[in-house]
Amino acid sequence: MNDISANQVTPPRIRRRQTLALVLLVVTGVINYLDRATLAVANEYIRADLDLSLGQMGLLLSAFSWSYALCQLPVGALVDKIGPRWLLGMGLVLWSLAQAAGGMVSTFGWFVLARIVLGIGEAPQFPAAARVVSNWFPLRARGTPTGVYNSASPLGVALAPICLTPLIMATSWHWAFFVTGALGLVAAVVWVALYRDPVRERLSDAERAYLDEGQSTEAAPKTSFASWRALFRHRATWGMLLGFFGSVYLNWVYLTWLPGYLRTERHMDLAQAGFAASIPFLCGFAGALVAGWASDRVTRHAESPVTGRRKAVVASMLGMVAFTIPAALVESNTVAVACISIVIFLANASSACSWSLATAVAPRSRIASLGAIQNFGGFLGGALAPILTGYIAQSWSFVPALLTGAGIAFLGAMSYQFLVVRPIPEQN
Repeated sequence: MNDISANQVTPPRIRRRQTLALVLLVVTGVINYLDRATLAVANEYIRADLDLSLGQMGLLLSAFSWSYALCQLPVGALVDKIGPRWLLGMGLVLWSLAQAAGGMVSTFGWFVLARIVLGIGEAPQFPAAARVVSNWFPLRARGTPTGVYNSASPLGVALAPICLTPLIMATSWHWAFFVTGALGLVAAVVWVALYRDPVRERLSDAERAYLDEGQSTEAAPKTSFASWRALFRHRATWGMLLGFFGSVYLNWVYLTWLPGYLRTERHMDLAQAGFAASIPFLCGFAGALVAGWASDRVTRHAESPVTGRRKAVVASMLGMVAFTIPAALVESNTVAVACISIVIFLANASSACSWSLATAVAPRSRIASLGAIQNFGGFLGGALAPILTGYIAQSWSFVPALLTGAGIAFLGAMSYQFLVVRPIPEQN
């Protein structure tokens, strides 16, 4: 197969726009995950202050994911119709206000409500990012930028205990929510002020040829509810939904419970747990970047973009399963953290490859829609993970909770392998 994308020079103006878009997506993505992870970092303080059980904390940790998952379906369609600039800008404002409100609550019920609104506001982030990448990058070169914007997820989680633990210890857990909420409002202004989608009429012939490489040059049909609903008639859609459920479930076991797990099961003090919890997510940051680059390399030599990107997803998920088992069973804290670090590296590699897979499987007019459907499945898993983990840990221990996550991730890998085999055709 000819490697056109590898040899084609990116036009200078396109290159500048690509760089700006990715910088903005990484910044907003880091804030997005700082806000999600604040509750996990402040877990012990909030439980003590509001007198919550492990089961209640599991419900509180999951409240975000339920609203986030349910909003994926309409948000993906809205991103395809309205565009990422305004939808992500409005989402930033809403989720930042909800995050700040989390620092003001004094009851379990009001905290749950703040987390639900946080999930609604954060819903446009990744469907919008998928749309931005499909707008500014040609088909076979989307793995690397997808890895770059996905790297914001583990980077935000890694920075959360490093940045927020000292703030909480110096002031209170309330200020962690106030500060991160304020950062989001600033980011909203910057995003809306600087980001623009490409306008084909203003592009040169060389710029249009670069962006159109590897796909049909016919104009994509206008989006409609019927074409969105038609995606569910294809088994690839269900394979991506179920597969991402397994991937995100296991990732969110660690994302929501890792600091609490290290404190409760591994008996680390707050400073040790904060440092140890940051290491796996720094590895996850590297995983997203490496996977994006590797996914592009594999895809250029695969029989099709779908095949190349699917193989990368499945291999990463099977690795997550393999290293979660010793992470749950070993006695050494050092070995456990090392295994968890590998799992998080692979989890973020899998996530980056899954989002780039969406851009290869989806019809041109429905890239954000298919990505959002996949993300909907993922965050059903993300919503279930903290609840089930909390109740299993409360009833037995964290060991069966981690092994349950490994089993669910294995089933997700098999869904990708056997259901996602060809691209979905455009619906006129």
